[in-house]
Amino acid sequence: MKSVSNQVLATLPEYPQFDPLMRRAPQRSLTLNHNEKKLALKNALRYIPEQYHPQMAKEFSRELQDHGRIYGYRFRPSGRIHAKAIEEYQGQCIEGKAIQLMIDNNLDFEIALYPYELVTYGETGQVFQNWMQYQLTMHYLKHLKSDQTLVMQSGHPFGIFTTHKSAPRVIITNGLMIGQFDNPTDFNRAAALGVANYGQMTAGGWMYIGPQGIVHGTYNTLSIAGRLKLGLKEDQNLAGKLFVTSGLGGMSGAQGKAVEIAGGVGIIAEVDESRIATRKSQGWVQKVATSPEQAFHLANQAQQKNQPLSIAFHGNIVDLLQHAVEQNIAVDLISDQTSCHAPYEGGYCPQGIDFRKRTELLKKDPKQFKNMIDQTLGKHFECIQTLVGRGSYFFDYGNAFMKAVFDAGFKSIAKNGKDVLEGFIFPSYVEDILGPELFDYGYGPFRWVCLSGKEADLDRTDHIAAEVIAEIRPELRYQDRDNLSWVKNAKEYRLVVGSQARILYQDAKGRKELALRFNKLVRDKEVGPIMLGRDHHDTGGTDSPFRETSNIKDGSQIMADMATQCFAGNAARGMTICALHNGGGVGVGKSINGGFGLLLDGSERVDQIIEQAMVWDVMVGVGRRSWAGNKNSIDTVDEFNQENKEDYITRPHQCSQEILDHAIKD
Repeated sequence: MKSVSNQVLATLPEYPQFDPLMRRAPQRSLTLNHNEKKLALKNALRYIPEQYHPQMAKEFSRELQDHGRIYGYRFRPSGRIHAKAIEEYQGQCIEGKAIQLMIDNNLDFEIALYPYELVTYGETGQVFQNWMQYQLTMHYLKHLKSDQTLVMQSGHPFGIFTTHKSAPRVIITNGLMIGQFDNPTDFNRAAALGVANYGQMTAGGWMYIGPQGIVHGTYNTLSIAGRLKLGLKEDQNLAGKLFVTSGLGGMSGAQGKAVEIAGGVGIIAEVDESRIATRKSQGWVQKVATSPEQAFHLANQAQQKNQPLSIAFHGNIVDLLQHAVEQNIAVDLISDQTSCHAPYEGGYCPQGIDFRKRTELLKKDPKQFKNMIDQTLGKHFECIQTLVGRGSYFFDYGNAFMKAVFDAGFKSIAKNGKDVLEGFIFPSYVEDILGPELFDYGYGPFRWVCLSGKEADLDRTDHIAAEVIAEIRPELRYQDRDNLSWVKNAKEYRLVVGSQARILYQDAKGRKELALRFNKLVRDKEVGPIMLGRDHHDTGGTDSPFRETSNIKDGSQIMADMATQCFAGNAARGMTICALHNGGGVGVGKSINGGFGLLLDGSERVDQIIEQAMVWDVMVGVGRRSWAGNKNSIDTVDEFNQENKEDYITRPHQCSQEILDHAIKD
């Protein structure tokens, strides 16, 4: 294990062949001065043995100039990267093999947004900064022992250290900036220098499971919005209702599938034809329209028949909404899931130009590109205001759309018309829907990956999951009924892209019981090893005032204590992978989020980790929400305190508004 770089990169590989049809990341903004460019080269060359520095310095210099980043393309493995069965990976411990599998899944051509640039989703969410980091990390994982921990710092494999069997096998941090520098400008400079990685939520945490990872949450959001905002009963679906949104990328690609499962009709605008083709081939959208007229005609036909249908509109969302305004078309639900956390880096497309011209303009004239983005955001906002005035319900889907509109100069989107401290005039979907109805109870995006790669293993876990939901709470809440229906029908929804994985919203009780039952399945050799995890977008994993903590109203929504404590607590309790990131889906400086992975090997040691860590991971968030005064969380904490003899969460005393009013008046 000594001189690892000399072992792994001992010879320069042949430059790999790239698929000319594969999506490629746009050129990143490069604002480095002459000396900083030399520093970026110096930083990248640290991975390369000295004898190759003259050649690779020139090659890296061209990459930096042409792409705005140094990716080390030469060191990408040739051919297809994908999640293989765990038995096909080399390793000294099962956790090392499992983590290699999870990394490869994030870089699968079927999953990754820009696989050659290591971007999994969200326009900028990267697994690593460069391919040298990939090669070194995979080498470390092959040699990792069951009493060692690999430390990752913004994609850089810092090293392996002796710990113990119940310690995490990998601890990951991504992009954790000092407060003074925690802004997009300084982050982009650091990324160009090769010292910061935008891990998004599950890209740099190696727990992404393809677009399925957000289907269930989107399905829940749409279903609950129908009940809360459209007056539907608990046993009704969205039959005959129309949802209009945009984005068919890594995360947003879930929207078409979700609206169909919810029984409604969805039109999803997307400017990148290749993303539409991918979702169409995967069965995630059913129809493709090339004009607003065609899109709304197809939607109307399905609505009249109460038939679920997903329609991809190849074009700009603003064109679609302007048509609805001009033709007075009724739209029930509106949202947006473009990558508005990075609107000026290619995450949002200006109106009036196609995707190809967008990419060219972004490279040649970023100032003009920014001006066009700002104008388009203003028109987008205006259309939404008009449609909401006519009865539509709009919710920000956590992609920083409203903040992007505000930053573009349209201050009226802020409640107070001057800053974002009091929030926006439209609700975040967490603030209005998922927060009070799911997160406050502890329901969140629990997930698992069957590492054998066998469909039969996934079928078995689906069956067990349905049993557990029915057993742990005999009087099912509507959330439980939704989740039970979801997992019973999950196979027919054809959600798997990449590894054999499933997502299922569950609370603390459900997650713990599922984990214990799954670990027993592994112990009894009914299934192969399983990796558990969750999206960082959860009840306690993320502090983000514009999304995950937007329904926390005690002023602490701007604090990052919860996510940090969640991360530290999971590490202390022995989760296999522990990750803490800056940014997520809302952008740099706007959130801190933490995630985990837990390898189920069937051992009693893992049973003990489940008992301690699974409940902590959920209740750290429920407790925070309870302290903020959220009623459903207070009720959940009361139940937790009554059922647990040793553990206890501090409960708030609620002061009446009348007393507060009198005190301030006096």
